[in-house]
Amino acid sequence: MSDRRGFESPVFREPVFVEPQLPAAALASVRTRRIVALLFDLIFVSILSFALWLALAVLTFGLSLLILPPLFPAVAFFYNGLTISGYRMATPGMRAMDLEMRLTDGTRVPFLNAAVHAVLFYVSTMFPPVFLVSLMSANKRCVHDMLAGVVVIRRFM
Repeated sequence: MSDRRGFESPVFREPVFVEPQLPAAALASVRTRRIVALLFDLIFVSILSFALWLALAVLTFGLSLLILPPLFPAVAFFYNGLTISGYRMATPGMRAMDLEMRLTDGTRVPFLNAAVHAVLFYVSTMFPPVFLVSLMSANKRCVHDMLAGVVVIRRFM
């Protein structure tokens, strides 16, 4: 969309649901690798959450257990946001599976997009059939990928 002066507005440059054109090698076995990476990351986030819960319980002599909110969502939010927006552009599970996450234009994912992606993923787990969209998407993107404006690809050396 253009404004009156003929300049293109950066907000409306590319719609969210436009599939970026990627080479076939960038998408080879991405779905399978994402599932294995997710399992690894869930285990790692669970361990981090339990360690934080235990540390808070010990430091407050058990008093924090009465008011302690669920730690898993908070740890997962920051885990995903910090690791994906970092210089490696992947969680440890994604790195182990040779994957990385980028914006649809190929640039690094900012913290907010990465954290929102995590929130959208955990919300979409309440509706498992929504993951079937990945089977129909040309770039193997899930709905939460499309809404966050990201794409998961194989890491190129």
